[in-house]
Amino acid sequence: MAATSAPVPAYPDDPSRRGQRPNVASADVRLPAVRSYEQVDREIAATLHPSLGWFALLGVAILCMLIGAATWTYQIYEGLGAAGYHPPVMWGVYIVTFVFWVGIGHAGTLISAILYLFRAGFRTSIYRAAEAMTVFAVMTAGLFPILHLGRPWKFFYLIPYPNWRLIWPNPKSPLVWDVFAILTYLTISSTFLYVGLIPDIAALRDKETNPVRRQIYANMALGWRNSDREWRHFARAYLFLAALSTPLVLSVHSVVSFDFAMALTPGWHATIFPPYFVAGAIFSGLGMVFTIIIPIRKYFHLEHYVTLNDIDAAAKMCLFTSLVVGLAYLTEFQIAWVSGSTYEQDYFWNRVFGQWAWAAWIMLICNCVLPLSLFSQKLRRNTTWLWMLSLTINLGMWFERFVIVVPSLSHEFEPWRWSTYAPSWVDYCILLGSFGWFFMWFLLFIKQLPVLAISELKEVLPPKMRHPHVTSSQRAEHGGMANPLMNQPPLGGSH
Repeated sequence: MAATSAPVPAYPDDPSRRGQRPNVASADVRLPAVRSYEQVDREIAATLHPSLGWFALLGVAILCMLIGAATWTYQIYEGLGAAGYHPPVMWGVYIVTFVFWVGIGHAGTLISAILYLFRAGFRTSIYRAAEAMTVFAVMTAGLFPILHLGRPWKFFYLIPYPNWRLIWPNPKSPLVWDVFAILTYLTISSTFLYVGLIPDIAALRDKETNPVRRQIYANMALGWRNSDREWRHFARAYLFLAALSTPLVLSVHSVVSFDFAMALTPGWHATIFPPYFVAGAIFSGLGMVFTIIIPIRKYFHLEHYVTLNDIDAAAKMCLFTSLVVGLAYLTEFQIAWVSGSTYEQDYFWNRVFGQWAWAAWIMLICNCVLPLSLFSQKLRRNTTWLWMLSLTINLGMWFERFVIVVPSLSHEFEPWRWSTYAPSWVDYCILLGSFGWFFMWFLLFIKQLPVLAISELKEVLPPKMRHPHVTSSQRAEHGGMANPLMNQPPLGGSH
């Protein structure tokens, strides 16, 4: 007797009404709950409608940004001393947060460019949010060298431009290196994000009914008509930008690390800093990706697009970068131990067991101990735990930069110069304002442009067939029948 098959529901596009669980993918079906291109267009476009919760979050972000802007205005009036700086610690929260935001921006380029070159499938559902995060994080980081200037209106001296006074930036200054790194990274990342958005903007243009928004989308789509010729040129341009962006992941944060490694200060003068900073940047960026994508996945009901398999693969990468960062920490101690330098040895002892032990142990626990939980597949697929872990990663990576910057300056060569550092309320308010600035732009982005890549999600789906095509996993589910759909009632009806 032939094996009986489960009835096919009348709503194939709704994962909640199907017998198959939406997050159980197979080798030939990566998104089992997504059945058609129309479903992708409809559900991703539905995320663009504003809601009360979105307005509330946007209001909080704007309020935080205004607090930071008002505090910066006060600092300009009072002077940079309002930030709590005093010799010898003349770098503090501003430089710490600058390095933190540059690091946050690296995961977007890693996921969108490097994983694209390696054809990693799990990037498809998360790379758009990571790319947008990259652009806004770099925009945030670019503010801090200006905030750190006592006279911020003089920032244009850092930009090389022809002038009749023949004044050019000093190429020996690390501050100039940062300007070149940030501007280059922002330009390439923005271009990469926009080029990838063009097919999706065209899809929104074709579905938009509001004439004003339709015209805006039409202008942004650059006349995209979905032709073979356009797709051929698009694929080549996207591959070129991915190859161009890949060295930036390694070079930009390496340049930022030279701000420290080129100095003779204890704890800074080490050749390990470039790879150490790059690994830490990718680790912190992946933490922020989880912080952003998991609430988006839950709030917009996109569990059948951002599947547990994708999150599991990203968590493995997060675990790997955590191990690399932990190895870098141990290498720092080993270098100080074998260096024979009393200053280096005293500095690292002071970091872990002395004045700054509280910050160092927050860093070690958040970056090295807690991520070890990702060895468990059950926890890698637990979105609640991953989101809470991502918050601790963000905290730990901020303290990593704090431990690099402040203890070295407060514990240099001469004991009579040893000092302490305590951020003032101005530091905290501007730090809060930076998060408000970042999330304000990101919240605006997700309501104007698709947060998931429509075109690449369609590439994952099986193409439309004239006759129903049964995959191997579906055939196994229905007892080996050649075509389990042959004797089923039509959609929405009965025999």
